[in-house]
Amino acid sequence: MKKIVSLLLLFTFGLSSCEKDDICDGNTPTTPRLVITFYNISDPSVVKNVTNLKVVGIGGGDPNGIIFNAKGTDTSKYLANGSTISIPLKTDGTTTAYSFIFNAINTNPAAVNTDVLTFNYTTQNIYVSRACGFKTNFTLNPSDNSNTAGIIRTDPANDGQWMQSIDILTPNIQTENETHVKIYF
Repeated sequence: MKKIVSLLLLFTFGLSSCEKDDICDGNTPTTPRLVITFYNISDPSVVKNVTNLKVVGIGGGDPNGIIFNAKGTDTSKYLANGSTISIPLKTDGTTTAYSFIFNAINTNPAAVNTDVLTFNYTTQNIYVSRACGFKTNFTLNPSDNSNTAGIIRTDPANDGQWMQSIDILTPNIQTENETHVKIYF
């Protein structure tokens, strides 16, 4: 009888040590990307599509740029054609810089225009779960209360800035469900 009770206890303890697989559910919120929507400068309430926009990280990352269309060809997968893009920010720093190349594949060099945006922010690491680990939320330069807090715009080629104005709608970047930054051109 003692052997049967011991065997049952051992079996019960063995079952109680089982736990769910450590797989991060695809619907679990992870580190959000910065969502940018483009608007018409002459009518700021109208969303405007960018044409052949290429976004290339400065100081690391893929020198070809951010992949916007994974199914595209070698060149077209790096091009955004639409009114909204999402770009990642560095989780291990407080600044991220990108070259925004408007009309990037035009054969006329005068039609191509590059502006550089540098995003300044603070980070907050948040524990999600054992399977998913941590995610990072961002806050664009909280010490400055202007509409462009945390974003520095430069024109490295001195060809005129194609981005005419920038507004930050949501300085706290916690999800990708909303526009964080408006760019007018």
